[in-house]
Amino acid sequence: MESSLEFSNSLGSVSSLLTRCRTFKVLVIGDSAVGKTCLTHRLCAADFPCRVEATIGVDFRERQLDIHGEKIKLQLWDTAGQERFRKSMVQHYYRNVHAVLFIYDVTCPTSFSSLAAWIEECRQNSLGQEIPRFLVGNKGDLRDPSRTDGQVSQEQAMSFAKAHGMMCFETSAKNPPNKCGNVEDIVVALGVKLKRQKKPATRERAVDLLLRDAGSRWPFQMHQCDVFSLCVCVNKRMTVLCIMTRQKYKSFYI
Repeated sequence: MESSLEFSNSLGSVSSLLTRCRTFKVLVIGDSAVGKTCLTHRLCAADFPCRVEATIGVDFRERQLDIHGEKIKLQLWDTAGQERFRKSMVQHYYRNVHAVLFIYDVTCPTSFSSLAAWIEECRQNSLGQEIPRFLVGNKGDLRDPSRTDGQVSQEQAMSFAKAHGMMCFETSAKNPPNKCGNVEDIVVALGVKLKRQKKPATRERAVDLLLRDAGSRWPFQMHQCDVFSLCVCVNKRMTVLCIMTRQKYKSFYI
């Protein structure tokens, strides 16, 4: 009886963890050198890195928000812009994505022109129009108001965003918000948009908690399965516990 009670307490802790804070995967894509890494630093840590090297593969940072009384976590995946760093991992990038940030450099029209290719890559990896998309022009502090060429105008960006159903922002990862576009506006817009999604994200920590609490008390074998709910099935011979992880569920046969 005591073991059953302890097991129930473990399950309750996992269920509470899954409910308390939903996690959303946000893909950050765009050409190399548009400032994706610096922007994710600013969005998540409110700082600007002094030295940045080209992202190889993928890196991610997290930011927790309180949106209308609900805690959610944004997990920003900073992806490599160079094809030679991307080609072996593209499918992994797009798995279980909840939102996409398309980044371009306002002083580099080529990076803006490339957005069509990035949108096509999303389509090829089965990201439908229901996935929220945000257009972000970075390096706004370098915009020269006296120039009419060699820059992406705000009108161009707004027109592009409208045509593709995106929210549109211009900002600077380097300068403080009061000098060029409030970065927090992007964070809040992301949070509000994602909070409305009905499908909850899952937590790897929930599985870690289960392993830590249950593993010391009961021998078990771990298997992969394709179950899409949190459930406990009990019969006379065994208990099967299925816990969501981000990409698959894990079944623990006790």
